[in-house]
Amino acid sequence: MSGCPRLVIAGSHSGVGKSSLTLALVAALRQRGLTVQTFKVGPDYLDPGHLSRVSGRPCYNLDGWMCGRDYVSRLFAERSAAADIAIIEGVMGLYDGSSPTSLDGSTAQIADWLQAPVALVVNSHGMARSLAALVHGYVSFEPTITLAGVIANFCGSDSHATLLTQALQAASLPPLLGAVPRNALPALPSRHLGLVSATETPWNAALIQQLAAAAEQHLNLDQLLQQAHNAPSLPPLPPAPPVKVVANGTVRLAIARDAAFQFYYQDLFDALEQRGVQLVFFSPLVDAKLPADCNGLYLGGGYPEEHAEQLSCNHTMLTSIRDFCNSGRPVYAECGGLMYLSQGLQEEEKNWPFVGILPSWTRMRSRRQRLGYMEVTLQRSTLFGAAGTRLRGHEFHYSELCDDPLVNLDWEAVYQARTNRDGSLRVEGYSRGQVLVSYVHLHLASSTKALDNLVSML
Repeated sequence: MSGCPRLVIAGSHSGVGKSSLTLALVAALRQRGLTVQTFKVGPDYLDPGHLSRVSGRPCYNLDGWMCGRDYVSRLFAERSAAADIAIIEGVMGLYDGSSPTSLDGSTAQIADWLQAPVALVVNSHGMARSLAALVHGYVSFEPTITLAGVIANFCGSDSHATLLTQALQAASLPPLLGAVPRNALPALPSRHLGLVSATETPWNAALIQQLAAAAEQHLNLDQLLQQAHNAPSLPPLPPAPPVKVVANGTVRLAIARDAAFQFYYQDLFDALEQRGVQLVFFSPLVDAKLPADCNGLYLGGGYPEEHAEQLSCNHTMLTSIRDFCNSGRPVYAECGGLMYLSQGLQEEEKNWPFVGILPSWTRMRSRRQRLGYMEVTLQRSTLFGAAGTRLRGHEFHYSELCDDPLVNLDWEAVYQARTNRDGSLRVEGYSRGQVLVSYVHLHLASSTKALDNLVSML
């Protein structure tokens, strides 16, 4: 499989600062001349953008629940093969995932599958010997997980770091691999989903240098590197199944990609290109119309609500997309893309008309509307295959539909969506002709048959 040195950066829980620390570690390793391949556990679109900027290489998501072990193992092996080290940023707490009773969907599951040592990031503010008790629990909770050491974030002082070091040593626990004082890392702007997107962050050489300098000063980089090199060799994988190439660049897929639409998985782009699809990126914000001679249209998620006025005022683009949707060619839109194809966005002071294909307006709510893993079962043939096909993905959004699209008899619901957390069912996936819109972010790259079906329809 892969002999690449590897290290998981996990948190004791959400909010301990693992994203900023991972970025700082990656910046410092690059500054030392290493080729760093980054990965992000879970269905996250924001952190991978930042990791890509800092590492200089595309970041890939590893998700056990959505993708399965075979896919995760192969993706890791292929993308880390040419790297000096792989850094894997975790999601939530180390053992948090899709199930409260197993490793499924957790950072620990990925660490287990890849036999990757884990550096545990802890908010050490106000802690001394209690850190040892906490770490003892993480060490003993799952015997298949190798805890390489601890990074104490929000550390108070050098003497505080000494106390933490002594507490871990006295309990014969993994060592302190870093003690990062409060405000040692440059502040990165955030929004309700976490960090703002990489396109909105002022990434430049000075900011990356600040991160690298903080890591060099406050992390034991040599010991972290040694722990990554201690990861065992992994068994070889069987040969990958052949990829069905439908056309050598003659099939063109238009993909919205700008500040308003940016939630995409890099492995999907790779898989489409492997199948001979030419990816044609465009901006609904600034371009006048869709790229010419495209066979299909893909509108991913993002923040259309943050750019509603500009999107609404780009009348030529709205007309171009509306005409494309009425042309009989395949159109797939998810979450933010669904909002953009709706009648528009309702706000307290003004409504912003959008493409107007989906027969419903949308609106933002102050509370999150959906969060979690979803499995959808196709109720009839769609862009992704025949009735009965099952696909996995996730939802995370604050917007909602103001109206039921199914009141318009031209539209039908083609998904039966099951929430992983409680098993509840609902109709989803609104379709008219070759247009399919949904709030569910599907992971298509790991669903080979569904992806092949989509490409065959372009």
